Order: sequence, then structure tokens, then C-alpha cells
Amino acid sequence: MAGYLAFVRRTSRIVHIPDDIYGPVDQAAPAIITFWHGQHLIQTFYRRPNDRCYVMISRHGDGEINAIAAEKLGMSVVRGSGAQRADQVRKRGGIQALRTLLSLLKAGEHVSMTADVPKVSRVAGDGIITLAQMSGRPIIPMAVVASRRIDFKSWDAASLALPFGRVAILVGTAITVPREADAERREALRRQLEAELDRIYALGYQNLGCPYPGADRPSMIEARNQRNARGAEG
Repeated sequence: MAGYLAFVRRTSRIVHIPDDIYGPVDQAAPAIITFWHGQHLIQTFYRRPNDRCYVMISRHGDGEINAIAAEKLGMSVVRGSGAQRADQVRKRGGIQALRTLLSLLKAGEHVSMTADVPKVSRVAGDGIITLAQMSGRPIIPMAVVASRRIDFKSWDAASLALPFGRVAILVGTAITVPREADAERREALRRQLEAELDRIYALGYQNLGCPYPGADRPSMIEARNQRNARGAEG
């Protein structure tokens, strides 16, 4: 997989939006770089040869494949993931991973993680908001999208980029979570992060002349609420 992704990068014409996609991250260093599940396989295209970054990858089988590929592409890996239910976070290594990411940020290292948790597509989880609040470091929304790709009918509308196409790399507006933020403010910033990620992903695909995969599909939370509402009516 690492070899294939490197080949895709070498054979793709890459566009930066804005032109200076590294300035915001360099100025905010160390930062929390985030993106959606689904298009995560080519997020390593953003990394410059000398950049150091630690990426959080889940412990399940697919995560093992991604972790090995990420390491071969120059990333360092922290294993663990968030979860939809609070009682699953510890089981999935989310708490230990959070502690590790906090230590890395304190040491001046960039960290990276998906904003959404497994099985809940395009809904920012509380974990990244907590990490930003506890560390005092900004969240930098980032997107890497490809014109030539295979789109899968998976929970996260995953895409596999193909060679000889165009790739857009985008960086959005930084989001800071104040240490004194209450629950209402945290929720507002979580929604702001969702909106900014959707904005840059949509802008990237628009620039490539492509539809945004999965953008018109309700998230798992919305779908579950719709099913519950129909059940109550029945």
C-alpha cells in the first residue's frame, strides 16, 4: 500500500489551496491536523520530506494495515481511536492515545487524527475537541482529494486514489478551543470544525470538477435518529 500511494503521488498533478498550505501549520506549531475518515489514505501527501508528525490510527485489523503503510511513508503512529459511546473509548485505547498525543504536543510535535470516530461518518467527535482544549494547541482542518479514484459504499464513503490524475491539498481555518470553554462552547466549536472540514472538502472536489463522495448521505447519527423517529411513529 505504501508503494502504491507513493506511485499515485509521483504520477499526480498536485494543486495547493491556498497556495501556501504549510504557512498556517508552521505558524501554529505544534498543531493538531485533522481530516475526515474515508479520504484518509492519501492524507500523507501533505507531509513534506522533513516533516515529523504522529498520526493516531485505530487498533483493529484495517488500522494495522494503515499503520504499517503510514510508517513506511514517514509518519509515526499512535495506536488507539475514539468511539461513539463513552464506555468504548478505553477499550479502543482512546484514553491512552489521548495522553500520548498530549505529551507529544507538549514536546513540540505535530499530531494528526481523523475528526470523526469509527462508524459515525462526518460527525466530529468530542475527542479532538478535548485534545485541543487540554493542550491549548489549535486544530488545523486539512483535506486531500483526488480526481481519479474508486469510491466505495462503506460507512465512511471511502475513496482509493488512482494514478495519473489531479490531487488537491487544502488547509482550512484554524480552530482553537479555550481551556475555560464550557459544554455549550465546546459543542459550538465541534460544529464549527465539522462545517470547516465539509467546506474545504467540497471546495477541493469542486476545484477538481468532481462531486463530494458521500456528501448527500446522512451521517450514521442522523440515520439512526430517523429510524428511531419512524419506530416511535409506528
